[in-house]
Amino acid sequence: MVLSDLGRRINAAVSNLNREPNLDEKAFDAMIKEICSALLSADVNVRLVKHLRKSIQNSVKFSELPPNTSTNNKKRLIQQAVFDHLVQLVDPHAEPYKPKKGKSNVIMFVGLQGAGKTTTCTKLARYYATRGFKACLVCADTFRAGAYDQLKQNATKAKIPYYGSLTQTDPAVVAAEGVARFKKEKFEIIIVDTSGRHKQEADLFAEMVQVQNAIKPDQTIMVLDGTIGQAAEAQSSAFKEAADFGAIIITKTDGGAAGGGAISAVAATHTPIIFLGTGEHMMDLERFAPKPFISKLLGYGDMSGLIEHVQSITRESAGMKETQKHLAEGIFTIRDMKEQITNIMKMGPLSKVAGMIPGLGNMMQGMSDEDGTDKLKRMIYIFDSMTTKELESDGKLFVSEPARMVRIACGSGTSVREVEELLTQHKVMASIAKNMGANKKNMQRAQSMMQGGNKAQQMAAMQKRMQSMGGAARGQMPGMGDMGKMMQMLGGMNGGMPNMGGMDMNAMMQMLGGGRGRG
Repeated sequence: MVLSDLGRRINAAVSNLNREPNLDEKAFDAMIKEICSALLSADVNVRLVKHLRKSIQNSVKFSELPPNTSTNNKKRLIQQAVFDHLVQLVDPHAEPYKPKKGKSNVIMFVGLQGAGKTTTCTKLARYYATRGFKACLVCADTFRAGAYDQLKQNATKAKIPYYGSLTQTDPAVVAAEGVARFKKEKFEIIIVDTSGRHKQEADLFAEMVQVQNAIKPDQTIMVLDGTIGQAAEAQSSAFKEAADFGAIIITKTDGGAAGGGAISAVAATHTPIIFLGTGEHMMDLERFAPKPFISKLLGYGDMSGLIEHVQSITRESAGMKETQKHLAEGIFTIRDMKEQITNIMKMGPLSKVAGMIPGLGNMMQGMSDEDGTDKLKRMIYIFDSMTTKELESDGKLFVSEPARMVRIACGSGTSVREVEELLTQHKVMASIAKNMGANKKNMQRAQSMMQGGNKAQQMAAMQKRMQSMGGAARGQMPGMGDMGKMMQMLGGMNGGMPNMGGMDMNAMMQMLGGGRGRG
């Protein structure tokens, strides 16, 4: 993705520092120099880089550290300083507008030609629609040929109501008519798409202000191409001066461009980034927050982003209610596994998902998205070749009737070995689900017991039981880390697992072969 090379270089600079046996100012300065070089290569503004360098140097002064400060403590101090100041680089300390339910929230989009405004409008409308808002779209782009047809096509695909005109050429009139109509129909999110324009186009800038005056939006969002480079700061400043936008959405962050210009735009306009466009699919829109973004950039993962992404997938899955019920009871059928694999495929490129999980981003480097997707597709072919009885089973009937595996392999165009591997993985995941169900029941039992008696003793006993169960779970998948801990992060241990869809990313990576042979 955009800035991924920057993340690798900064991570490498910090890692090199960690390997220094004698940590001194020389090694510290070398690390800062490499970080600044990486930022400049990513098109981050020179002025910002100089400010960052000075800030990190001022926050870690070796002369003021106590003489007995250990090398490990120095390393932790430096790592924290780098993280904090990178967060400040993308944090304008300004709160964006938050749409309110029960009222009409008018959102106007502005930006350069080709930045992806129309697609992003539909993505944002869909984002709010899946969260219970009544959302719609208005096409006020009367300049670009095909703009209305594109919005119509996108909106129809996303099942979002839309408004536009093929005869009216005044965008302010179209925008006002559309907003008035949808306000009358009690829509809560009204997104207005406008023509792309450049800061040198004075007439189009004046037109943008006319549209804004006609609809009086609650929020104006600038859509910024993540590949724009050094021009981002000047363009965003011009738009800020004319339209005074209150938020930024950066698109095309799934490419390989430098992307630092977008960071410069945030600093220049003191405007928060609210979303990142991460692909062409309607679900490829990630909520942006400074700390999780830098954490993911540096390879530390973004668990909150992963959870929100999983939730958005499972909301739309018709079969998830049954799977959630099963997981709560500690049951995991082959059909439940099929539902999980289908949901994983909906999440987009595996590298994108892995980047949200601490440590897994590096593991994915040796495995292409295409290989992972092909593996998942072949698993779906196997599921599709099973009978209803086989899908609803716990897999034991394949042990007593192995001829079923031969039939499924022939029907799916796969091998018997691939069918065996899938059933083996189902057995592992079913065992984990069983433990999770038992843990949940123990938690509920412990909570009822704590209504009376010595609560401290009961809590200690409960924790001891939970720890023993966690150890049992770990033993099932050697080399894959603490399964209990991962599931707890995803909300599984506190009863939230059904809402996450029981998604087990470590198990997924093992299924795809991504975790084998790597420490």
